[in-house]
Amino acid sequence: MFVIHGERRRRGLSFKSKLSYWLLACLAVGAVLIGHDLFRGGTQPVQKTVPISEDKPVPPENGESKAAVKSLDDLVTQYGELPLFDAHNHDAGDSKYVGMKEIWERNRVDRIILFGNVSEPSAVWTDEIAWDAYRKQPDVIIPFFSGVNLLEPSGVDHAREMLEKGFFGIGEVAAASSYSPALSKVTWKTKDPMDGVLPQIYELCAKYKAPILLHIDPPNGIGIQKFKEALELYPDTLFIFAHANAYNSPENIRELLAAYPNVYADFFAGFTAFNPESANKLKDFIPVMKQFPDRFVLSTDSGYGLKNEEQAIEGMYRLIDELGDKEIARKNAHDNLYTMIRNQPATATQLEAIRKLNKQKVQTFPTEKLTKWEAGKRLTAN
Repeated sequence: MFVIHGERRRRGLSFKSKLSYWLLACLAVGAVLIGHDLFRGGTQPVQKTVPISEDKPVPPENGESKAAVKSLDDLVTQYGELPLFDAHNHDAGDSKYVGMKEIWERNRVDRIILFGNVSEPSAVWTDEIAWDAYRKQPDVIIPFFSGVNLLEPSGVDHAREMLEKGFFGIGEVAAASSYSPALSKVTWKTKDPMDGVLPQIYELCAKYKAPILLHIDPPNGIGIQKFKEALELYPDTLFIFAHANAYNSPENIRELLAAYPNVYADFFAGFTAFNPESANKLKDFIPVMKQFPDRFVLSTDSGYGLKNEEQAIEGMYRLIDELGDKEIARKNAHDNLYTMIRNQPATATQLEAIRKLNKQKVQTFPTEKLTKWEAGKRLTAN
């Protein structure tokens, strides 16, 4: 009826009136349709085809967009059979090592190069703490010493006494430091790796086949130039470049290792893995490690600049995982450093002490070709 009635009325209307009529009619119909949609709960969205972005791949059907990140426990389970040797640890300071034993055992850290403070008088005291820790756990703790006056001849005499006693290396020592909050102001630091009595100490290290762990910052400029001079002038000395990857590039390390066969890179994996100030990722160093598999050692630096030391241990495991080669990982994580320790000959002081023990016992201990490692274990057992 509505249509028929409207049709009759439109016959006598002007064009303008007809147009107004039709507009009103359209509005009325639209209102009815909108009301119908509102009653149903609102209009339905228009379905559009969204193009796939090239940098945002479609997630797999199971909803996982990427592989789950391995936890430290996962990494220890996967790689815990590999021996792990921390090449740079300050936990003799305040006897922190006592509280670390459970963490080391849980994360299967087998051996630790232990010292304390660096290149200052207080380091003499922390060196003795490291020695005491070694006597209690000779299979786990490997003592280095850092309490050496690098500016006076007395420092050479003291270094000789400590190596004779049975310490396995010197360091960490501040051979050059401009920016380190910890070492730039220490009392016994040198200007560069050829300053003070460092040259005489390098000769001493060569005699005892004991490595020296050098802190050099920044890893460029005059400090590195003088380091290269030392590497060239003392080819029989084993140098370890402390935390070589910190604020340094893989290419700089590659150039150093290629030119000088007597230098080893101490790799502080936690710095590269977790410190936001690192300009590199762990993967950036892998090609250099594979090119020089016998020239890297891994360390925690006691977690310096990180959340804690356990995070630094995690960094070591993440590097092992990134390497993807268990043979090279074993060299970096243990064998390269262990070889340096095991190859040191027993000292005259150690041999004399063993001879005295032999006189007191029915069963004697042979001293021919005895190593410092073997002599130390014998002496710490008594």
